[in-house]
Amino acid sequence: MYEKKQGKKSFWLPYIRELDRQRGRGQLAVESPLLWSETELAYLTGSPTKAEILERAEGIKREYNELDTVWFMAGSLFQQYPYDIPTEAFTFEIFKQAFVAVQSCVVHLQKVSLARRFALVPLGPPLLAYSSKCKAMLAAVDDAVQLVVDRPYKAGESIVVWCGPQPNSKLLINYGFVDEDNPYDRLVVEAALNTEDPQYQDKRMVAQRNGKLSVQVFHVHAGREKEAISDMLPYLRLGYVSDTSEMQSVISSLGPICPVSPCMERAVLDQLADYFKARLAGYPATLSEDEAMLTDYNLHPKKRVATQLVRMEKKMLNACLQVTADMIMLLPDVTVSPCPAPYAPLLN
Repeated sequence: MYEKKQGKKSFWLPYIRELDRQRGRGQLAVESPLLWSETELAYLTGSPTKAEILERAEGIKREYNELDTVWFMAGSLFQQYPYDIPTEAFTFEIFKQAFVAVQSCVVHLQKVSLARRFALVPLGPPLLAYSSKCKAMLAAVDDAVQLVVDRPYKAGESIVVWCGPQPNSKLLINYGFVDEDNPYDRLVVEAALNTEDPQYQDKRMVAQRNGKLSVQVFHVHAGREKEAISDMLPYLRLGYVSDTSEMQSVISSLGPICPVSPCMERAVLDQLADYFKARLAGYPATLSEDEAMLTDYNLHPKKRVATQLVRMEKKMLNACLQVTADMIMLLPDVTVSPCPAPYAPLLN
């Protein structure tokens, strides 16, 4: 912001002009949703990404509010900029635009220490297209970042670069695009043991012994929904154990084994099915309506990228629901009623 205020005196002027031209827009000509209006953010209704965006925006606001403290306490950083203190020199909107412009140039490097994991590549986003599957990548070589390509390129041909193992929600927030062929795309399911359960502490100990927490995050990856559901089931079954003697049996066992009655398994699977149905019901449009909308060539770019994101989320949720329904059909008696569960685990 200060460099931009110096105008032609700034060495960085050509770069700043390019950042202004891009406005954090990615390869789909869409700027980061951090700069979207409330009406545009409504395109993401039902998606957890909307809450992520609002949370990130709050974080940017906190950074802005702390700028003056940094200015006063680390004045040497600002000696070459003889201007007013930051919040008097720049509005929050200008700060947010600058934040998004810089954020769009951050790349995720591989095979380096954590301290060197992220780098600023000034003209990366304007010049490159990103993909989740290609083999060309930005790599740290000494003190520089080099583009290492995986094949010969012809003059004028677009270079596609691996963007790192990021889900589509992060790609949208950071770079303004989503990748419909992203093997790293995922949904988050948060499960928690019920703290009001008289056996909560015992269940917490068993969960920790098996590498899980009292509030456990499960990742559902695209195409691997069955694997994710299978990972959730032992944890959820633990939450349903109510008999004290059964709990003692679980504590004495070596693995995540809970006695599973048909009615308990039906209750666990019903809870999962209801959870996935509720998440799907939170979207204002159905999957088929999204797919019909995407056939409109005149669809606004922001609406298009938001619809692509929520469509992929719905595909994963529908796949999870189908896996759960298939498991219910494999029960010995599909007519069995679910067990009552006064302290069922919580799903969020």
